[in-house]
Amino acid sequence: MKVLEEVGKEKMKEIVLLYDPLEEETVQNEIVPAFEGHTVQFIPFRQDDPKCNFIHEESFVVTYLTDVQLTEVVAGAALKKWTIGFLPHPGMIQARQGYGIATNLDNAIEDILQNKKEIKSDLLLCNGIPVFNKVVIGNSLSLMTGSVSKNTFYSSLEKAVEFFKQSKSLQPRAFTITAENKKPLQTAALGIIAVQHGKSTLLSRKLIKNSFINDGRLHSLILAPKSITELLRFSFSSFFNDENGKLPSFIGHIKASSITISSPTPMDYTQDNNLLSAKEIDLRISVNKFLIIPGRHLVADNSADGADDKYRVSALPTGEEHLVEITARPLPFIYHASTEEFKGLFQVLRDNAKATGSYLTLMVLSSLLATFGLFANSSPVIIGAMILAPLMAPIISLSMGVLRQEKKLMIRSARTIGYSLLLGYLAAILVTLIIPLQSINDEIIARIKPNLIDLGVAIVSGIAGAYAHARSEVAKTLAGVAIAVALVPPLAVSGIGIGWGDWQVFTGALLLFSTNLAGIVLAGIITFLLLGFSPMHLAKKGLVISILIAIIVSLPLGYGTLTMITNYNVVRSLNESQVGDITIKEVSVIRGSDPMALRVTLVAYKPITESDIDKVKQSVTDRLGREVELEVLTSIRR
Repeated sequence: MKVLEEVGKEKMKEIVLLYDPLEEETVQNEIVPAFEGHTVQFIPFRQDDPKCNFIHEESFVVTYLTDVQLTEVVAGAALKKWTIGFLPHPGMIQARQGYGIATNLDNAIEDILQNKKEIKSDLLLCNGIPVFNKVVIGNSLSLMTGSVSKNTFYSSLEKAVEFFKQSKSLQPRAFTITAENKKPLQTAALGIIAVQHGKSTLLSRKLIKNSFINDGRLHSLILAPKSITELLRFSFSSFFNDENGKLPSFIGHIKASSITISSPTPMDYTQDNNLLSAKEIDLRISVNKFLIIPGRHLVADNSADGADDKYRVSALPTGEEHLVEITARPLPFIYHASTEEFKGLFQVLRDNAKATGSYLTLMVLSSLLATFGLFANSSPVIIGAMILAPLMAPIISLSMGVLRQEKKLMIRSARTIGYSLLLGYLAAILVTLIIPLQSINDEIIARIKPNLIDLGVAIVSGIAGAYAHARSEVAKTLAGVAIAVALVPPLAVSGIGIGWGDWQVFTGALLLFSTNLAGIVLAGIITFLLLGFSPMHLAKKGLVISILIAIIVSLPLGYGTLTMITNYNVVRSLNESQVGDITIKEVSVIRGSDPMALRVTLVAYKPITESDIDKVKQSVTDRLGREVELEVLTSIRR
């Protein structure tokens, strides 16, 4: 290798290689030949003089030492104004990551010999002891604190398996965190990760930007997930989104020159993977401690001085009652809503379950509007009725009542839904008796043949409705949910069926309404359960009953789905088919039962005779393998 002439001539007359005496063979066989042609003094590390007082001030020291040996060496390096270069000793894992040193020995030697610039490096101290990479306080957080170099699918999978084994022992604990110029913060967290710069761990690499080894600041990430699923979700999503820089809601970030962390009982923590314990942990940055030759993986900025502090802790839990509740039990697999959160939501749902005068008025108006829109075959009018309808609110309240077996809430919600049905039917029947029309248009047909797709729409809408109620910041989406699930129009169609005395219209629309009701209630139960508003032992009964009702409703829906698929296949097989010179177009199924009734348009270049229609009917019968009746519209092509 060719060494630059500047190295060792101005400030440093020679290179001092300080090495681990246990690695003498590697030094002689690999390192000594690499430095051939350069002025190098090879000195073994001495346990009786760990600060190496025998090395002169302002020396250029290259180390081939373990992390433990380096801890002793750097204490004296600052006082003697050394410039330090690092070689990747097998026992130097933490310092290699912290200083961005190449894993390959030849590459690291090349980086040292060819680097023109040394940089000023800060030093992170934990209770006065140097930290090269990270401090992890609290329970195992291996999914989020692993080495950046090992961020592979298989290593992540191994960490996930290990994490699941230890998940039952993960319990938040109380911390008091005091940053410089800030009031003490009392919170509860699963753990805290402290690093000097953003390249130390998987988590800090993703979340900490514009961070350097010489900016005079340390970073503390406070992990306070509400559930194991929340922690896992972030871990796996961040694996596929390598460096998003977005701070998750359950992580606090403090950037400061010093932080003190205390707890009522001794805290187990690891400092560069060394297990320690203390009731108080003092983290601080010693600025411009010594000069280093940066490794190829270390990003440094010589202009980084006096960086701004950050104090992003608004998402962390606070309040004495809340903290006691969090620290009293292990981290749940599914988030359990706090008492305060549950009280707020329960009050909203209890109010929504009431059949107030305003609610009943809106129910009548939306039913009238939906019925007029159905007769007018007008989608915009029907959509307006969907937005106006208030029926979604008591159904979501019923979900919570069933989930938690709250009898008063269930009875109140069911009563309000019953009033809604009565008023909806009366309004629809009244309009039907007044309007002298009895023709089934497209809007009515769309609501008398429900299938499993409608159940899917109801379930998704129920999830959205329950989530919007539980999260006030997304409550504005409730209008969209009402449009998606369309509760009032099928109720109005069912009332039209009563007014006409048409059993098929009545039962078909009532089945669609029942589908929406069952799907929303089931989805609401599951959503509230996953959001932590009820323990599983309390939710089992209501969940089982709701699933059984959904299964019962699904039976006729399955038949409707099969019919829909059959009709689709019929239309696809006949549309654009040829019978002699006649083209069959615009095929639609009027009735699926035998004989099947079809509406078709026949297009030809000459007038179509009755015998031509008979030929088409016979061709369709042969193709479908069943008797058919045709409603024919003829068209002559010129």
